[in-house]
Amino acid sequence: MSSQCKFKRYIWELPVRWSHWVNAACIVILSVTGLYIASPASLGRTPADFQMGWVRFVHFVAAYTFAVSVATRVAWSFLGNKYAGWREFLPFFAVKGRKKMLAMLRYYLFLDKNVPETIGHNPLATTAYTLLFGLYLLMMVTGFTLYSTHAPQGFLFTLFGWVRSIFSLQTIRLLHHLSMYAIFGFVVNHIYSAWLMDIKEHGAEISSMFSGYRFTIHRKDD
Repeated sequence: MSSQCKFKRYIWELPVRWSHWVNAACIVILSVTGLYIASPASLGRTPADFQMGWVRFVHFVAAYTFAVSVATRVAWSFLGNKYAGWREFLPFFAVKGRKKMLAMLRYYLFLDKNVPETIGHNPLATTAYTLLFGLYLLMMVTGFTLYSTHAPQGFLFTLFGWVRSIFSLQTIRLLHHLSMYAIFGFVVNHIYSAWLMDIKEHGAEISSMFSGYRFTIHRKDD
């Protein structure tokens, strides 16, 4: 016979939780202001209200905040605990990681009824996060390239000159816009998956991003 008992374990350190919620807030702000910038409508009573200027200012502040937050999370993948480590985001390079990915995929495809329990992120999720950080990078590169055009011969203009040499500004703007919709798709899936795993595993999947603690099952023979 075997019995199961749950243990509360500290999984998500403060920098991980902060970057998660800062990124979430920035994505909302950047999306709202970005959609307005792409298709502006007159909201001010007079030209002196400087409405587009304020919207662009908020967008740029959120963009810099987002860039710092993402950089912090990347740095913490080398400084934090094993659950935040960079190896967690490359599970497909290890046999054990690929087996766990396959098991989770079978669950998502309704081929298995029992959800494979994981302590940190499951390998399939971390693979999606790796792709997400790729989208983040694309969003930041295209965004700062567009932003740099306000000051020709400035530092950012020179730094991102290689991007303009490959793509036209209209193509860069299109990539920036499409990246936003790709991130939207991830957010929908992320919220659903977190809610599903919280119900199935009873491990405080959602609340752990506030407290840092998750409940994990420990099995032992009676």
